[in-house]
Amino acid sequence: MLSTRKAAIQVAWLVFLVFERVLAAQTPLSSHGSDFEHDLGQWDLDEAPAVNATSHLVFETANSLLQHWANTRHRIGHTIIPGTVPVGTLLYHGSMSGPHIPTALDWVATEPDHSMLLCHGDVKAGCWHITFAVTRPMKVLYFDGSSAAKLPEGTMDTQDLVAWSEMKPEWLTSESRRIKDLCAWGQKYGVNGFVRMEMSVEIMICDFTSHMEVVSFLNLEITRVYQGPPTDLPKDENTMHGAFEVMHAASWREHYPGETRIILDFSGLVSFYDTALVPSLVPRRVGLERWDHRVAGISSEDIERVQERLAEALVRPPATAGGIDWKTVLRLVVDRYASRLEVMQYLLNITLDDTPILFDHARKVQRQLRTVLTPYTILAALPSNTSSNATNSWAAPVFRECATSHTASIAAHGAAFTPSEDLLLQAVQETTREICRITTKMWASGFIAGVDPFYPADQRPEAYRIRTLMGEWKEDMTKLISWLDWIVWVKCRPACGVEEMCYLPTWPLGFFPSPVITVVDRGAPFQAWNNGLLWPDPKKGEWKRPQPKCIRRLEPYGF
Repeated sequence: MLSTRKAAIQVAWLVFLVFERVLAAQTPLSSHGSDFEHDLGQWDLDEAPAVNATSHLVFETANSLLQHWANTRHRIGHTIIPGTVPVGTLLYHGSMSGPHIPTALDWVATEPDHSMLLCHGDVKAGCWHITFAVTRPMKVLYFDGSSAAKLPEGTMDTQDLVAWSEMKPEWLTSESRRIKDLCAWGQKYGVNGFVRMEMSVEIMICDFTSHMEVVSFLNLEITRVYQGPPTDLPKDENTMHGAFEVMHAASWREHYPGETRIILDFSGLVSFYDTALVPSLVPRRVGLERWDHRVAGISSEDIERVQERLAEALVRPPATAGGIDWKTVLRLVVDRYASRLEVMQYLLNITLDDTPILFDHARKVQRQLRTVLTPYTILAALPSNTSSNATNSWAAPVFRECATSHTASIAAHGAAFTPSEDLLLQAVQETTREICRITTKMWASGFIAGVDPFYPADQRPEAYRIRTLMGEWKEDMTKLISWLDWIVWVKCRPACGVEEMCYLPTWPLGFFPSPVITVVDRGAPFQAWNNGLLWPDPKKGEWKRPQPKCIRRLEPYGF
């Protein structure tokens, strides 16, 4: 059957090339035309990304902005991006000092469950809780990661660079100084808030009178009994319930689209994974897992470039310069590939000894590969008698069509892009290139091995050959999924029950015990952290490598 198809395909290939030339001559929509047959050499299925490549990291961090799950798993932020809080958005403030409406330099939460934890008072007097509404578009700057978590591992690095042009680890808990200096910096750019995340999303507000009005100012009954350090899990059930409900509210924003009440301007994105903008961090990441990437160690020259890039982004109107909806572009790539790659990894991780079942699994994987590549499998893409089956170079046209499908038309508008958009385009291009390289390579190998259901071999392949193929496939798929490291694959397995919720260890709830300290201000509970004996081994434990687990949604609670 295959040999019969080859003869027809050779004719089809010639027709295809003629059609490409005619189409290119009539409609020059892109660079995808007359040089098609000349550039296939750059689509080498054995050419892996550079070891220090970061486009996939730019891709995943940009795709995960304002999503609680991803930014809890990787707490050390590497992105700063302008945004806008739309008119009508409700924001919440729990007063820590009685019936007082703040006018400047204070915090608001996007969920009342969060602000109620900071609504201080006693059982008799209650506490004062304020609801604000945004009255005109409010310009904000968002720091990704768990940027409100007071951890010395680097969660505050990007804020330090904006506020003080250097890291200030000794000011880790100096929140009053931090908000004052950030607001002073942002005033010249019209920035009225700084968005951060810990248990939920919060905004550091510079001026409460310029963009917001009071909707309600209520004296509420207080349900939080325990007033100790926030890292200590409360003993009483009511306070524990309140802590859990903050996490429950945050779970609504865990995954795409994340926190939708803040509209990000991707044309102004600044990434510390941008190797052209921040080259000094490249050698500092060598040999490190993503968990351990820090912004600390950045050179003074790179700090200046970052600040200049931020200034350029903040003085532009808050609109995507090139007209591209980058949030959707990134998400569509994940939607197209994530579930199918996951299914293939599942099939390849099953250990089988029975040859017929092994062959059936190989065919199932091959069918998934073919499904992924179907929109790009041009009719002429079949091995010929003269092509090199060892390198599968005959599949290069499929690789190219797959790798360029999401970006070819976008790249044609590149002249209007900001540097941030150029970075995002490169991130999508290189990420999809690697996905398509691996899937095309696997598909071509399966085709040659005779496991493709669409082109069945005259004889079933021998068992050793199928095992070899499955082993190679498993290695390729494992490397690809590890390289992509998409948050959509991080989930509780098996899925949690009705009375449970999937949870990632989240600062500050139950991270590690703190000594009893009198609460004087926001920073007091954290002063004892200066004692290194209180810290666990940073290479161990779920606080450093958060893993999903099921926790109870109903009492008795536990984190």
